[in-house]
Amino acid sequence: MTNPADLDPRQVATLRAIMAALRMPGTGCPWDLEQNFATIAPYTIEEAYEVADAIARNDRSDLCEELGDLLLQVVYHAQLAAEEKSFAFDDVVESICRKMIRRHPHVFGDEKARSAKLAKGFWEEMKAREKKDNANGSGLLDGVPVALPAMTRAVKLQAKAAKVGFDWPSIDFVYDKMNEEIAELQDETVPEKQAAEYGDLLFAMANLGRHLGIDPESAVRTANEKFLRRFRHIEDALAKRGSSPEKSTLAEMDALWDEAKALERR
Repeated sequence: MTNPADLDPRQVATLRAIMAALRMPGTGCPWDLEQNFATIAPYTIEEAYEVADAIARNDRSDLCEELGDLLLQVVYHAQLAAEEKSFAFDDVVESICRKMIRRHPHVFGDEKARSAKLAKGFWEEMKAREKKDNANGSGLLDGVPVALPAMTRAVKLQAKAAKVGFDWPSIDFVYDKMNEEIAELQDETVPEKQAAEYGDLLFAMANLGRHLGIDPESAVRTANEKFLRRFRHIEDALAKRGSSPEKSTLAEMDALWDEAKALERR
């Protein structure tokens, strides 16, 4: 058997050979041999986030590496499936190739299809039709993956419901709903019910983002980075004074926070 280390590292076949070797009973990696779909799934989600993070940081070198890590996840799941004989890597490739061709008749179809202007919303309509064909009496919202980040899933649930008319007629109603949820959260004193009211408020916030065309996950990531950047300014400024956050008052840190905001605005 050929050692994968001797194969061309620029070929997907080499990555598949490496994965097969890692999963080979008796000679493979003990850790890899213990894994299954469920234990690998969290890594798949994590790698997708790291790809998004590299894009947000505009780091192309890191993006290249993170895409490799994400590709490994696809190869890993395909290897697990091949071992149980449910499907193989080539089936994964065939599935996405057929789907992309099917969803782009204006690019890959006959002359008539290519000359036709792509109707607005065609992609979503095609996806909905495919899901309907594959569903067995499932509800409208059942196709939204549970594993999505909560705010992203909230937006997708809301968007699907909106397609059948279940939506506020204007954004003013969304603001009213948010204010209502804030009031209910302020009035609640039982911890378990507070958590429920807090969730309702976040759901309403996701709805506002949808109406404004803002991705809540992206917006929170930006807010996280802003907080990190401004808090670092506080730490750096205090360090120059021979101090630290632990040795400072809230008023001192607040003043430096405002200073960081002012610097960013300039």
